[in-house]
Amino acid sequence: MITLQNPMGTISMTSDYFAELVSQAARSCYGVAGMATGGRGDDLKSLVFGSDFPEKGVRVTQSDRQLTIELHIKVGYGLNIATIVKSITHKVKHEVEKATGLTVARIEVSVDDIVAD
Repeated sequence: MITLQNPMGTISMTSDYFAELVSQAARSCYGVAGMATGGRGDDLKSLVFGSDFPEKGVRVTQSDRQLTIELHIKVGYGLNIATIVKSITHKVKHEVEKATGLTVARIEVSVDDIVAD
């Protein structure tokens, strides 16, 4: 749960909201073939919820009104990975800051798989 304090009170946003926001922004970037599971926790959720669930490959943590986002992605074969990662970090940062008003301190992108078309 991500919280934001303002003069009128506290705003709480669920992890699912952030996961879906970040996932949609990342998947809309050229070269991203999909989200990858980000470890054993995601592997277990894949068994329970199926292959596609909102927080697949996304972790968002908050400290002092700043967010740290961790992404696990699959990219298309033969594409420039550095360019894809740069595009993702720019798009995700812009979308999250525009939608929430919070500052994104860091985005870590891990390329876990290369997919051939």
